[in-house]
Amino acid sequence: MQFGIDRLLDEPGLRARLTGKRVALLAHPASVTRELGHSMDALAALEDFTLAVAFGPQHGLRGEKQDNMIESEDFLDPVHGIPVYSLYGDVRRPTREMMAQFDVLLVDLQDLGCRIYTFITTLLYLLEAAAEHGKAVVLLDRPNPAGRPVEGLTLRAGWESFVGAGPMPMRHGLTLGEMGHWFIRHNGLNVDYQVIGMEGWQATAAPGHGWPLQERAWVNPSPNASNPWMARCYAGTVLLEGTTLSEGRGTTHPLELFGAPDIEPRRLREEMHRMAPSWLEGCRLRECWFEPTFHKHAGAMCGGIQIHVDGPFYDPQTFKPWRLVALALKALRRISPDYELWRDFAYEYEHDRLAIDVINGSELLREWVDDPDAEPGDLDALARADESMWRQEAEPLLLYQ
Repeated sequence: MQFGIDRLLDEPGLRARLTGKRVALLAHPASVTRELGHSMDALAALEDFTLAVAFGPQHGLRGEKQDNMIESEDFLDPVHGIPVYSLYGDVRRPTREMMAQFDVLLVDLQDLGCRIYTFITTLLYLLEAAAEHGKAVVLLDRPNPAGRPVEGLTLRAGWESFVGAGPMPMRHGLTLGEMGHWFIRHNGLNVDYQVIGMEGWQATAAPGHGWPLQERAWVNPSPNASNPWMARCYAGTVLLEGTTLSEGRGTTHPLELFGAPDIEPRRLREEMHRMAPSWLEGCRLRECWFEPTFHKHAGAMCGGIQIHVDGPFYDPQTFKPWRLVALALKALRRISPDYELWRDFAYEYEHDRLAIDVINGSELLREWVDDPDAEPGDLDALARADESMWRQEAEPLLLYQ
């Protein structure tokens, strides 16, 4: 199969609109060709146009920043001698001076298919800037490694943030190219936008169910996105960033497991199964112990649960990571009603809202967890309505059937 970058390199006709232009590139470490060369190097070698400037999203163009909210600096690329501007440093949106340095922006980012993954917000900000400054945007599409499943509550009005670019559920089921079309339609943007689509991507085909296993190598798009299994779990495990529980940062399986020093894994798993066994389908839960080397509970022995989606038991149609992690939080609240669960800190520079609410796009999930009378069916009913509406809204935008 071919990703968008491969087609641009292989098909001169796709580069016609770039001829003689000053081109910018938005990229990160996973912006690679099928031979694993970086897109910047491959594009700089072409003679059709001038690669004039590059941009890096969160974690940097080189992906060197390990944790969230660690900003990257601008720098001069030592190989190609072009400026590389950070869109997760002094600014989140490109400045007028940055936009003046190019004619066409190429976007080549590997996404994870989750609303909170900030690359989609950066795409929105660049589309808005391109509309304002009369620039063209060409998106080189890549797979959604989580595939087409849709899950989670829709972000409510007024809850927009850098981890919530618009009213979509947590797991949106779109590729980045399709998401660009949604942003343009939803926000009424007048921008010259083109998607160079993939060839041969089968969004629901086994065994990858989104990621082309055995056809393409995996490169971390961010430091803790260490494999496709993490991408499958991420729409649920990212909720843990708003809690006092470790999400596995500082271990070899970040965002695939969770726990804390005062967790009894077996009791937690049994309570989850008692409350809503159907929310645990399509995967296997394994009781485990781990000691993070950094981040939450660094150096402490934690009891926890690992979510396994790396075996023949994985079923993308029944696996519900958002519900699974929500259920874990609810089960912990049932076991320990006074557990200090919610982490209070400035998450993604939001100072007046709890991190769990910023992540989920409203107070609804937290209120459901904390309400002793709320049952799994109550949250499920809310989510099902949102998921159904999103599927109908997104269906016309799908580029790959």
